[in-house]
Amino acid sequence: MTAQRFCFLTTFYPPFNFGGDGIGVQRLARGLAKRGHDVTVIHDADAYAVLHKGPLPAASAPDPSGVRVVTLRSRVPLLSTLLTQQTGRPIVNSRRLTQLLADGHFDVVNFNNISLVGGPDLLAYGGDAIKLYLAHEHWLVCPTHVLWRHNREPCDARECLRCQLQYRRPPQLWRYTGLLDRRLSCIDRFIAMSEFSRQKHREFGFPYEMTVLPYFLPDPEDAQRQAEGARPHQRPYFLFVGRLERIKGLDDVIETFRDYPDADLLVVGDGTHGETLHRLAEGNPRVRFVGRVPVDDLGPYYRHAIAMLAPSVGFETFGITLIEAFSHRTPVIARRLGPFPEIIRDSGAGDLFETPDELRAAMRRMQAAPESRAAMARAGFDAYCARWSERVVVPRYLEIVAAARERRRTA
Repeated sequence: MTAQRFCFLTTFYPPFNFGGDGIGVQRLARGLAKRGHDVTVIHDADAYAVLHKGPLPAASAPDPSGVRVVTLRSRVPLLSTLLTQQTGRPIVNSRRLTQLLADGHFDVVNFNNISLVGGPDLLAYGGDAIKLYLAHEHWLVCPTHVLWRHNREPCDARECLRCQLQYRRPPQLWRYTGLLDRRLSCIDRFIAMSEFSRQKHREFGFPYEMTVLPYFLPDPEDAQRQAEGARPHQRPYFLFVGRLERIKGLDDVIETFRDYPDADLLVVGDGTHGETLHRLAEGNPRVRFVGRVPVDDLGPYYRHAIAMLAPSVGFETFGITLIEAFSHRTPVIARRLGPFPEIIRDSGAGDLFETPDELRAAMRRMQAAPESRAAMARAGFDAYCARWSERVVVPRYLEIVAAARERRRTA
């Protein structure tokens, strides 16, 4: 195998990240480094500083896998972020990005969540490198990234200007200039994280072919080490892991636990909807908010849960927490929406629901039939090994790179 030089450009990257996209980028970067490739990640700490409430994380130590991490910072984080958000160009960091990409002599440049690290104009950077775009969100077709219209419902038709105002965000002026359409032609291959997400891009008018490459987790032996630890809760419990945002769908789940006395709900995560959820759960001892838990410490929470609940009411691009549960031999109960039916179908490791009554019935079935639950747990783990582990997905990614290079050579 010939070593290649890879660059990942992303707005958020651990520890300066909120959700699963930054962790997904980190896992792919580390997976390539472990295979002998030279990997650089360039991310923007200004955007995180503007959007994050509370103290900023300390600068990260050198990555043990050998990934080089370059953190962009300016003396005017709010202005830098606003200029990029409005113009779609890396106004403050343009010169440094140009120099970093030139000095790196990269063979492959990966664009991830680039909305605030450089916007669509960034897609023209990188010279002659093979360029891939990984659609961790629906930013290519949605100004709010998540196809969650008016901050209250899944989007099935564009009302973009009104919708952005509901989020109290300034409209992105560059979306009315044709800049994105012009820059998309710079990309050799677009990657969706699920078949569902590929279809959604197509429905909303995205004109380019997309290849599906899912998220993945460390290989089974690493996941097993992370599962070790004491049981975090003594009563039987169901588990939620994720950001506490309205789109994650916890509101009706919490209400369900008012008349479900046989188990508790552990909620792991934090977010802007947390205060509302705490009020909903007031007076209910069966709902426990754990707060944010580092990814490497989640193993015992998954391992001892009856099932992991995935109740999102919006269109996710994948569902990392589902495969995290599978990797710890825990089945899933997910809302019948977005990519979740696809993941449950491919794994055979869970159940689907639409209404609170269906959720309650699924929880009862899971808790009352330990043999059936154990079979789902085994199926989930087997599917994780076969579909969503590092040793499976990273080689597929390298095949996509090779195909993009061959396509350019013969064009």
